[in-house]
This record gives sequence, structure tokens and C-alpha cells, in this order.
Amino acid sequence: MNKIRGIRGAITVTGNNKGQIVTSTEGLLRKMVGINKIKVDDIASIIFSITRDLNAEFPAIAARNLGWIHTPLMCTYEMDVPGSVRRCIRVLMHMNSNKAQSSIKHVYLRNAKKLRPDLG
Repeated sequence: MNKIRGIRGAITVTGNNKGQIVTSTEGLLRKMVGINKIKVDDIASIIFSITRDLNAEFPAIAARNLGWIHTPLMCTYEMDVPGSVRRCIRVLMHMNSNKAQSSIKHVYLRNAKKLRPDLG
């Protein structure tokens, strides 16, 4: 019986522009799917959050560019906590899977590695 599992991912960008937001998010999504051997049809939904210093584009555009047209997507802002990682795009991907929670590989790239050094 499949269960819903969550995969976390995050990546930082150097600037607030459409190209960086979309390209970086596409790379992160590819890595999350590839490393966890996910079929796109098994993705139940994705929530994207971005820090308030990024507003040039919706990161969900990256998923649409990958052809994920039937996957429910939502974008929101991350809490603005003093001292937190800036210019950061976070992803919470929900998937249908038989995998144990402990076998899920979360992906933190660039400066976002600071968010979960225990997973590095």
C-alpha cells in the first residue's frame, strides 16, 4: 500500500531574476526526482516557498517547464527570520511511495546546505 511521503529540497540563487529562479529550481527538482527514483506520476503535489528577497518569478514555473502540467503546485513566502538563509527557494514534494521514510533522500544545494547540515 502506497503512503504519502515528503521530500525536502532547497537551493539558493545569487540574484533576484527570472532566469536564476527558474533554472535553479529546475535543477533542484531534477535532482530530487533522480536521486529518489520518482516517477512524475507519483508526485501528489509540491509546495514551493521563497524568501522575501525573491519575487522575480514563481518557482513553480520550473515544474511546468519540466512538463509537470497535472501536478498541483503552490508558491508561498518563507517566514522572514532574522539571520536565516537569504535568496533561498525551498521545496516540499509530496509523493506516493512504498519507501520507508528513512530511505528518502532530501536535497540541499549551494548555500541552502546550511539549513540541514545533518543531512549533508
